[in-house]
Amino acid sequence: MTTVDSTLERNEAAFHKLVPYFLLALSCLLALATTDQLTPTSPEQTLGYALVGAALLLQLWWTWSGRLLRGANAVSVTYYVVRWALAAVLTSLNPFFAFYVAAGYYDTDEVIPGRKRQRLALFASSIPIAAAQTGSFPPEGRTSWLAFAGLLVANNVLLVVLKHMADQQEERSRLRDATIRELEQAHEENAALQAQLLVQAREAGIADERRRLAAEIHDTIAQGLTGIIAQLQVVANTNDPAAVREHVGRATELARHSLGEARRSVQNLAPAGLSEDNLPEALRKAVDQWAERTGVAAEVTVTGTPQHLHGEVSATILRITQEALANVAKHAAALRVGVTLSFMDDEVTVDVRDDGKGFDPLEVPARTGTGGFGLDGMRARAERIAGTLTIESEPNFGTAISARLPLVLHG
Repeated sequence: MTTVDSTLERNEAAFHKLVPYFLLALSCLLALATTDQLTPTSPEQTLGYALVGAALLLQLWWTWSGRLLRGANAVSVTYYVVRWALAAVLTSLNPFFAFYVAAGYYDTDEVIPGRKRQRLALFASSIPIAAAQTGSFPPEGRTSWLAFAGLLVANNVLLVVLKHMADQQEERSRLRDATIRELEQAHEENAALQAQLLVQAREAGIADERRRLAAEIHDTIAQGLTGIIAQLQVVANTNDPAAVREHVGRATELARHSLGEARRSVQNLAPAGLSEDNLPEALRKAVDQWAERTGVAAEVTVTGTPQHLHGEVSATILRITQEALANVAKHAAALRVGVTLSFMDDEVTVDVRDDGKGFDPLEVPARTGTGGFGLDGMRARAERIAGTLTIESEPNFGTAISARLPLVLHG
C-alpha cells in the first residue's frame, strides 16, 4: 500500500509540474491561430512575445529551483503572483491566454499558505478568466461589465463547489489512509500476539506433557514397582519353595506389565488393559489383579448400558481407579473395596469405596504437599477432560472417591 501511495504522489507532482507548461503552450497555439502574421508587427504583439518568454523562463526557474523550497512560503507566493500578473496581461492582449491563468486553479494549495489566502488567490485567478469570457479585458461598456460580474460570480460559485468536493475527497482519502494504517498496525500487533500465543501454547504443551508423563509414571511404573517390592518382601520372609515361585511369578508379571505401561505412556497411548478389552472388562481385570496382589476383597459393579467411550475418557477412568486402589493399599488398611462404573445419559461415573480407617479430607493438602500424585493427580486427570472428583471420608468410617466425567463416545 505504501508503494501505491508513493506512486500516486509522484504522478500528482508530475501533473502539477506540467500543467502550467501545457496551458501556456495551448494559449500560445490558440493565440497564434488567430494572428495573421507570426512575426510581431505591433507593440502589443512584441509585448506578448516578451511576456510569453518571461512566463516560460519563470516556469523553468520554478521547476528547477523554486520547487526545491518545500512547502508554501514567501518564494512560492511570489512565483504565484508574478505568474498571475504575466497571465493577466497576456489575457488582456489575447483572451485565449485565460487558459494559462487557469494554471492557478491547480497549484493554489501547493504554493499559497492558509485557507483565506488560497480563496483570495482563486478569486484573483477567476478575474482574468471571467473578463476573457466576456470577450474583452478589461470589459467595455455597461453590458460587458454586467456580463463580467455575472461570469465572475458564476466562476467563483463553481470554484467553491469544486473546492468543497475536492476537500471532501481529500478528507475521505485521509480517513482511508488513516484506516489503512490502523489496520496495518493492528495486523502487526495481531501477528506479534499470535507469535506470543504460539510460544505460550508451546510452553503450556511442554508443561502439560511433563505433567502427563509424571502422572503416568506414578500411576503405572511406581505402582508396579511397589507391587514388585511387596512380592519380593514376601519371598524374603518365607522358606516355602511353592510360595517363592508364586510370588516371584507375580513380581515378573508385574514387571512385564509395568514395562508395557511405560512404553504406552511415552507413546501417549491408552493403558495396556484398554488395548484388548473394553472399559468394563479392563476395569474388572485391573481390580481382580489388585485384589490378588493385596489380598483385599474387591468387587466391580457396572450399572446402565455400557458405551464405547472415547479413548481419553476410558483411560482417565481406568487410571483414576488404579490410583484410588493404590491409595487404599497404602493407607486404608481396608478389608473390602467396591468399584462401581455407571453409564448415564450424558456422563459416566466411577466410584471407589473402602471400609478402611479413612482420613480427614482437610488434612490432605498438608499430607500430599510433598510432590505426590495421589488425590491431586486423580483430580487433575478428571479436570483435564472437564470432569470432577469428589472425596468423602471420615476417620474410622472408610473413604469414597467419585469421578464424574462427560459421556464422550468413541469417534
